[in-house]
Amino acid sequence: MKISYNWLKQFIKIDLKSEETATLLTDLGLEVEVVEKYQSVRGGLEGVIVGHVLTCEKHPDADRLSITTVDLGDGSPVQIVCGASNVAKGQKVPVATIGTKLFDAAGVEFEIKKGKIRGQESHGMICAEDELGLGTSHDGIMILDATLKPGTPAAKVFNVENDEVFEIGLTPNRADAMSHYGVARDLRASLLQKNSSVELITPTVSTFRIDKRTLKIDVDVKDSKLAPRYCGVTISGVTVKSSPAWLQNRLKAIGLTPKNNIVDVTNYILHDLGQPLHAFDASKISGKIIVKTVATGTKFVTLDDVERTLHEEDLMICDGKGPLCIAGVFGGKGSGVTETTNTIFLESAYFNPVSIRKSAKRHALNTDASFRFERGIDANITEFALKRAALLIKEVAGGEITSDIVDIYPKKIEDFPVFLNFDKTAKLIGQELPKETIKKILASLDIKVNSVTDAGLGLIIPSYRVDVQREVDVIEEILRVYGYNNINFTKKLNATVANSARTEDYKVQNIVATQLNSLGFHEMMANSLTSPDYVKLSEMLKEEYNVMMLNPLSNDLSTMRQSLLFSGLEAVSYNINRKNSDLKLFEFGKTYHKLPSGYNEPKHLTLFVSGNRVAESWTTSEKPSDFFLFKGFVDSVLNRLGICKIQNKPVASDVFADGIAIANGNDTLVEFGTVKKSILKHFDIKQEVFFADFNWNLILKLINNKIKFTDIPKYPEVRRDLALLVDNTVAFDSIYSIARQTEKGLLKNINLFDVYEGKNLPEGKKSYALSFTLQDITKTLTDEQIDKIMNKLQKNLETEVGASLRK
Repeated sequence: MKISYNWLKQFIKIDLKSEETATLLTDLGLEVEVVEKYQSVRGGLEGVIVGHVLTCEKHPDADRLSITTVDLGDGSPVQIVCGASNVAKGQKVPVATIGTKLFDAAGVEFEIKKGKIRGQESHGMICAEDELGLGTSHDGIMILDATLKPGTPAAKVFNVENDEVFEIGLTPNRADAMSHYGVARDLRASLLQKNSSVELITPTVSTFRIDKRTLKIDVDVKDSKLAPRYCGVTISGVTVKSSPAWLQNRLKAIGLTPKNNIVDVTNYILHDLGQPLHAFDASKISGKIIVKTVATGTKFVTLDDVERTLHEEDLMICDGKGPLCIAGVFGGKGSGVTETTNTIFLESAYFNPVSIRKSAKRHALNTDASFRFERGIDANITEFALKRAALLIKEVAGGEITSDIVDIYPKKIEDFPVFLNFDKTAKLIGQELPKETIKKILASLDIKVNSVTDAGLGLIIPSYRVDVQREVDVIEEILRVYGYNNINFTKKLNATVANSARTEDYKVQNIVATQLNSLGFHEMMANSLTSPDYVKLSEMLKEEYNVMMLNPLSNDLSTMRQSLLFSGLEAVSYNINRKNSDLKLFEFGKTYHKLPSGYNEPKHLTLFVSGNRVAESWTTSEKPSDFFLFKGFVDSVLNRLGICKIQNKPVASDVFADGIAIANGNDTLVEFGTVKKSILKHFDIKQEVFFADFNWNLILKLINNKIKFTDIPKYPEVRRDLALLVDNTVAFDSIYSIARQTEKGLLKNINLFDVYEGKNLPEGKKSYALSFTLQDITKTLTDEQIDKIMNKLQKNLETEVGASLRK
């Protein structure tokens, strides 16, 4: 939300610097994220002054150029070459002096420099209105009032407004602060706490009068629960045109584009008081205004030329023929104010926040009006805001008020009581505040003290504070105005130490995260909400298992994810598109499934690797990550957790082009491999991506919490190598299993260090180069023992997989 400092000062007279005010607002909970400068004319016409043309002669070498001598008010006239046909001796003109920075039509900055034009020196530029940002005309230079003195800054002549704009990160509960008046009200409370006497200036509507009663439009509210209060009035004889400069500047400062004087006033009041308004062309209203819901399927064209299908719960502003406006959300094309409008019906209302929120979400419309209505505005300023808007419209568009105000308010929204206990206040704040300080803060927040006892205060909360409903809410209000920074820290430190098992989920996660960090991985956290279309990328996922959101923000965030793969690939794609293509990522997260037996939320650990192994460097050449490197990462996680009773099996998931599953018995611990190119193409990823999906719940069950320690062996290891010729269909895993079964005691390690296929090998064969490490922890192995084991290994490999020694 943007707040103009000049606008804010209309409600509260302060002379603080913007930085000081920003600090006060932030301390109040209205966090100022940035303070930006605003100028009604870009650049503020700095360096542009009034000049007096003393002489004007034709350029000797250019028919379309003139050489002028211009008095700039400093007693030293300068020569300026001008190309405008209307420049003449005796004129008062705007001159951009040397060093002035102007902006072209595209907004690109350029600097005025001393130069030569066709051989003649030029010390500045006599400007047209488009060159100064004062209009669009480029027919010639601007001719100023002859009474102006040379040297007068152009900013004074054209009343350039300089402002500072606060960008406030407003929390959703602070509906009362969604306007300049609301922010000023909070700021006053803070200043009063600091003993700075300031007054909140409330705009007056005492001049509101009914000029004549010639155009009455009746209003019929069918459902007062959806529209608890509805006000309206007619204004006739208005002239729709551009707004005056002051009104345009107010709106431009907070990022709004002025449209016309009627619409601009409604937008002004919305940001001024926080009350949304809507102006209808009264000539397009048939009969009376009817506030009601309509049948599901009713078609309605909104101001943005989009035909929308209405729902039976959408509250609509209608006339005798049909809908005119989606109440509190968006106007209709057929009833809006245009250049030909001369009579308007001005609406000011309070609508049910839940109803407005549902309609806005249903039609994917997020407007300034719906933003406020759905959070809860002040129902008791509805008529006041209407009068203020009507007076402003008369001021900027002319016309007369031609009806009494219609005000349908069957059940007034009352202020409500809350009891504040002093002891509880001190306990929650952590410090006992003086009772008089508490009363002063409450008074500054318009919270009335109805009764006083030794135990506490009986309070009356104003109805517009929809976020202050309980005692704890009142305590929060006291604390934020008193200042969180003013609360003292206790010198006493209390701490508790929880006794938890080493295999607690969070502890194991930290162990694995540390392990992966040491391998170069970065942790990511993706959104659990995703697109329902992702289930179509894998046959393992079922559309009927999707857990759908009731009120999704968008279709892309309407489903709880069934797999962590696709949200991870979104992150991979996002990074690659920003030239960060060497990636190692991991994520702990849940998937969500709607099963016939109920909802299921299994937890997973996923790994993603793509790009080069290490960053580009003069000491290393590029080497892409490969399947076996990735398998090492997967194995390192299992090894770190002491999970060793595992076996490989074919991968079941269809998201892999090549993959392996690691299982414990019949239970799959992890599936990993290379993601299919068809899936990568969906995310516009052109490089290889490796993905692993760990069943985290199962891994937690298998963790061995018992740690065994052994002495370092005193006796040496022995290594023997074999070069085996095997069929292409034989996997290393088969050889590994045979070797382990052959020698369980002395065989410590088996390593595949070379694989060769191709020239000089029989067709259908490949070569495996293997190393076998043997060790006896009780004695030194003899050659006889070693040879016996190796002969047995060779024989079993020949028998089981047809392996032979390569010659």
